[in-house]
Amino acid sequence: MQKRIAVIFVSRRNSLRSILAEACLAHLDPMRFSAHSCGQPGQLAGAIHPAAIGALQSASMPIPNRGLRSWDELARSNSVVADFIITLDAACQPLQPSWPGQPDAALWAYPDVAAGKDAEETAHAAIQMLFSLRRRLELLVSLPMHGADRAAVRSDVRDLGYMR
Repeated sequence: MQKRIAVIFVSRRNSLRSILAEACLAHLDPMRFSAHSCGQPGQLAGAIHPAAIGALQSASMPIPNRGLRSWDELARSNSVVADFIITLDAACQPLQPSWPGQPDAALWAYPDVAAGKDAEETAHAAIQMLFSLRRRLELLVSLPMHGADRAAVRSDVRDLGYMR
């Protein structure tokens, strides 16, 4: 059996964007992929955003139960060694630590809908975001990860960030 491909999704608070991405990838292909999420130290939310919970429940996807983590926790050498770091928040991309194992990195920028004040608009935006993430992640899981040209796979993963 081949090693599972570890993917870390990064957003500022680790409460909505990265949670949706982690749950979606874990739902799509839990045998080949190990999905994780984290946020910026000092910016973490106290809990998963209610809009993320609602979006995942509406899609019949389980809610991650690992708790909200900072990237410091995942960047420790004895923690997860990622194959890919996918940043969902452009503002925190330059602030990230050096990740162990030199994973490939991609920016899939999504707006910070959790900062919205209207609960109904935030809930709708979270569902739309989950649909978008699912399309990208379905393409990610279809890529030939093992035995393929690493530079080509890296390029494909980065290109997924430009999908609309």
